Amino acid sequence: MKIHEYQAKELFKQAGIPVPEGEVVETPGAAYDAAKRIGKPVVVKAQVLVGGRGKAGGVKLAKDPDEAKEHASSILGMDIKGLKVDKVLVTEAVDIATEIYIGMIMDRSCQKPLVMASAEGGVEIEVVAKENPEAIMRLHVDPLFGVQPFQSRGLASKLNSDFNLVRQIAQIIEKLYTVYDRADASLAEINPLVITKDGRVVAIDAKVNIDDSALYRQKKLEELRDVSAEDPGEVKAREAGLSFVKLEGNVGCIVNGAGLAMATMDLIKTYGGEPANFLDIGGSSNPEKVIAALEIILRDPNVKSIFINIFGGITRCDDVAKGLVTAFKQMNLNLPVIVRLTGTNEDIAREILAELNLDTAATMDDGVKRAIELARS
Repeated sequence: MKIHEYQAKELFKQAGIPVPEGEVVETPGAAYDAAKRIGKPVVVKAQVLVGGRGKAGGVKLAKDPDEAKEHASSILGMDIKGLKVDKVLVTEAVDIATEIYIGMIMDRSCQKPLVMASAEGGVEIEVVAKENPEAIMRLHVDPLFGVQPFQSRGLASKLNSDFNLVRQIAQIIEKLYTVYDRADASLAEINPLVITKDGRVVAIDAKVNIDDSALYRQKKLEELRDVSAEDPGEVKAREAGLSFVKLEGNVGCIVNGAGLAMATMDLIKTYGGEPANFLDIGGSSNPEKVIAALEIILRDPNVKSIFINIFGGITRCDDVAKGLVTAFKQMNLNLPVIVRLTGTNEDIAREILAELNLDTAATMDDGVKRAIELARS
């Protein structure tokens, strides 16, 4: 789950990371008032859950409240990578001398949190990794002990030689790990962390992504979710208890079990097709999940055929078949549907589906080939 910059900065403040003074507003008039209260030059920043705001014109410097109002008027309502800007952050402008990158992720290969740092801040870390990988320093953290002071100072000393600045950077590294750990984050990032001309170290940007699997114990953070920035299908899937990821293909997939779903998508690719989604209805026998799954897939105009691939273990084939019958009676489906049901009560399921005159497949390979053929035609 992604949260906005202003929300991430609030987490930073709670952990003691210095951030510029700022207010999030939704109107040009409120931007004027915020800039007047701050009483200094400000930066007006679009609050959308995508990168590249600056290149799109969503980040502008204002020398006074009137200019802040003008910039807010031009940014609010702007479309940035398909997302509409509804809020802007009016934040104190700082006099930048140097920019640094600090970020934390989980290194699954080592099963430890990883601190990444670079003196080349202010640009996308992916670009630095590609063009100058030696510029990125890495530090693995023992999750039992967290970032130790000697580790943070060692890393900070490679970013700057001034002792006073090293001490400030080291403290911020330790506090950023605190944010990362307490929030069950999959990413906590400051880009850039700036050294000002008067010798302060300040986080002028903030990015925190929360691990979806940990939201059950992060109820307060879950309240920060901005569903308007998410794919409507993914929102509906979450509400229905389904696992769904939208892809770019034209063969819709409804499968029970994540492993089978991955195998189904791989097989579609193997036979020259393109899967439109990952959609796992799980181990439930609830027919309503099948209805919800079909509704989600039908939202995608790119889908030209639907392949339903069910292995009946915990999920009984006859219950899925009942769900299909109910769904088709309720919905005006004008797409070809191919069904492969095998496992528990599959004979009963075939009898139930016989009244729909559906296109059925005996094997997964046959079903995939048929779905690709129908999607192309």
